[in-house]
Amino acid sequence: MPLVTCVDVGSTFTKGVLVDTLDGSLVATAAHPTTVATDVMQGLTAVCRGLASHGEPAETLVCSSAGGGLRIAVVGQELEVSTEAGRRVALSAGGRVVHVSAGGLDPTGVRTLRAVAPDLVLLVGGTDGGNDTILLHNADALARARLRAPVVVAGNAEAADEVSRRLTATGRRHTVAANVVPRIGEISPDGARAAIRGAFLEHVIGGKGLSRGRAFADLVRAPTPDAVLAGVEVLADHLAGDVVVIDIGGATTDVYSVLTPRGEDAAIRRDVVGQLWHARTVEADLGMRWNAQGIVDAAQRERIPLPDSAIRYAARVAADTTLLAVSSADWASEQALAAAAATIAMRRHGRPGHPSEQPRPLADVQLVLGSGGVLRHSPDAVAAGVLAAVTSDHAGGWRVPTGARAGVDTAYLLFAVGLLAGTDPMAAQLLAARVLCAD
Repeated sequence: MPLVTCVDVGSTFTKGVLVDTLDGSLVATAAHPTTVATDVMQGLTAVCRGLASHGEPAETLVCSSAGGGLRIAVVGQELEVSTEAGRRVALSAGGRVVHVSAGGLDPTGVRTLRAVAPDLVLLVGGTDGGNDTILLHNADALARARLRAPVVVAGNAEAADEVSRRLTATGRRHTVAANVVPRIGEISPDGARAAIRGAFLEHVIGGKGLSRGRAFADLVRAPTPDAVLAGVEVLADHLAGDVVVIDIGGATTDVYSVLTPRGEDAAIRRDVVGQLWHARTVEADLGMRWNAQGIVDAAQRERIPLPDSAIRYAARVAADTTLLAVSSADWASEQALAAAAATIAMRRHGRPGHPSEQPRPLADVQLVLGSGGVLRHSPDAVAAGVLAAVTSDHAGGWRVPTGARAGVDTAYLLFAVGLLAGTDPMAAQLLAARVLCAD
């Protein structure tokens, strides 16, 4: 049987699955603490060896979020159009947006950009054929800046050659992609996403000092969030319906949505930026370990009540991020915090980014899928309670799905579905079907 190993090298754990691509069956799983302190290949090799004991794979596919993932700075023209579009596209490409600037870069802006030390800069600005003054100014500023990060240019197409010429003049590594906002009201993510992925593989993953030699860089195919979004796309295609995935992690809570525009959503461009139908948002203040206190603070702002026991538990976790739930009282607190994190993250994902825009159209979502260790490793009632809190939240400024099925990616397969989508689309579809069977 043709076996493929898929591995996600995370910041904390390296997780792998062995898949039979003939029928999409899950042959084996393995996990090992990520060996960031020494060489990530040690943990990766341990996972691969554990899986190989069940059958020798024909191929190994890897994604990674180790070393802080892909840190992207967005440099744009105006805050509410091209810059916002760039931010959305960067998130959908698997990046963690660590800096956003709008308007012409001045010396202070360049110093601020250098201080955040991005892995990559996404340079955007202007519609095709529109004003290119700020885009060219920012290209000059980036060309002169003492930055190691490569640049992805995704602005005014008619100015792209001149932008490239100015960056080339100083030896700045860069890639030119299609404009993320070719016209007002339209957002075009695919070209920039592909360029960001290419820059990540060519310039970033090998430059983080995660491993000696080229073996790790040669294995990695994508940032983990990019692989997961690709997996959600395959799952939505398999279901022929809209899907939302809520990934509750130790440091962040990420929400992915893959939607098909229907009715007036498909016919009318009401938003200045345009709707990104395949999207990801990252809530860096909502994490079950490193940002447990952030959940408490955000719940207070959102007027979501938390039991005193959960608030005290969050303080304990914040003081010791290695703390694990052991008692029923601990799990009750975990559930309360996870439900708050998921609900707040969904509210932020669904709400309009600007008063002139509409909420994200989530009412027709067929599947709300949970992910993250707190859901995968908890008693069944905990996961069900967390997702029920999300699907019954009518106070958050977004339209709750009326008939969505809820489930959990208990085997953690979505990243593998996304990795397989790039090499064996049929196997990816078969494995996507297993995601639904496993919850």
